[in-house]
Amino acid sequence: MALPLEGVRVIDFTRVLAGPHCTKHLLDLGAEVIKIEPPRGDISRFAFPRRDEISDYYAQQNAGKRNLSIDLNVPQAREAVLQLCDTADIIVENFRPGALASFGLDYQSVAARNPAVVYASISGYGQTGPWRTRMAYAPTVQAEVGFTQNTLRQFGVDGDDRRSDSLSHGDVYAGLHAVIAVLAALQHRRVTGEGQYVDVAMAAVLTPLNERVHYDLSDVELGAETPILGAADCVFFTSPEGHQFVSPMSLVGSMSFPFYLHAMRRPDLADDPRFRTPELRRQHLGELHAIVQTWIYTFDSMDSLDAQFDEAKIATG
Repeated sequence: MALPLEGVRVIDFTRVLAGPHCTKHLLDLGAEVIKIEPPRGDISRFAFPRRDEISDYYAQQNAGKRNLSIDLNVPQAREAVLQLCDTADIIVENFRPGALASFGLDYQSVAARNPAVVYASISGYGQTGPWRTRMAYAPTVQAEVGFTQNTLRQFGVDGDDRRSDSLSHGDVYAGLHAVIAVLAALQHRRVTGEGQYVDVAMAAVLTPLNERVHYDLSDVELGAETPILGAADCVFFTSPEGHQFVSPMSLVGSMSFPFYLHAMRRPDLADDPRFRTPELRRQHLGELHAIVQTWIYTFDSMDSLDAQFDEAKIATG
């Protein structure tokens, strides 16, 4: 079966994760992707672990792409790459804004020769504005838009575990949004014949994805209630076999607490003076968690526990 982007050529100036993640999806949709790298290689080539001297990290995002190793500091090399860009349907880059302009490979230079090109730039804070040249990596942008604070608030140990999320959400989400934008620009070109410049800012991508923005900016006092249907108050438990698992159902919230009572067949806890209100459940959360955990240990296996949770409409994973 033919893939939707067969016959489409992508010139890939990207490195590390956000950009390579975008172009890997374009490759999977059938596009030909030619990755441009300096002679020393994309920095992700040096990441561990490695198999047969090839970085797993690099292979995950770049397997299947064609490759051109070339030094853009050499004028003849720049001209050769510019001629390659003349044949491109799509160009993707994720350098700091303005970096490729110094090589004459920015959108204006390429589009002057190839006006139908779709050119996408992925950066931390976009191509315009006071932070356009600010250094940006997923952990720093995640911190700026509130993701890291939510990680500390929800998953830190007693709120004191000063750590960031180990996953580069900003890179992956920015890459996926770039794919969406590039496909929209291709459709625009199909209809109008015009190319387009696509500016993807990691911060702009992440801000609306932060489910707690509405809560953090609200002036309404919620007390101990959970701000978004319990999803932000997910709870960790230990399975009968000793493995950790998580439920997105809050032990505190008024909407989710009754589900646990049903699962445990403990309606009496609704009248327990410690657990009558969200505020009280928040105050006595350790005791409530211990009750649920003790009940979990009465099961022989996670399979039998899952059946009980499923019957009570409590998701686990």
